[in-house]
Amino acid sequence: MRFKLIMVYVKPSLTDKLVDIMKSEGATGATITPARGTGVREGKTFFGLSIEHRTDVVTFLVEEHMVQKLLDAINTQCEFAKPGTGIAFVLPIEHAIGLESQMGIFRDQARDEYL
Repeated sequence: MRFKLIMVYVKPSLTDKLVDIMKSEGATGATITPARGTGVREGKTFFGLSIEHRTDVVTFLVEEHMVQKLLDAINTQCEFAKPGTGIAFVLPIEHAIGLESQMGIFRDQARDEYL
């Protein structure tokens, strides 16, 4: 089985919606990491201190065949075409361990995908 890591940088107000969408589309879980960032639109300052916008980094380890379906769901249901909503990208995974308990679910999803 080949895995990919989908990384999504999203406004915290959309995190729960994102995770719910991904689970309904077949993702088996998520890791949510609070973060701060800077980008095209710089944060405002208050007495010289930068006020940075908070974001969440949500990662999903998924089988390769599910990636496009999941990205399409993120794009449409979380409205990523709107500026400042979030970004998502995919990274290849060379090796993974600790997934033995989920392998049956992955096999079932792969079988359903190709039926």
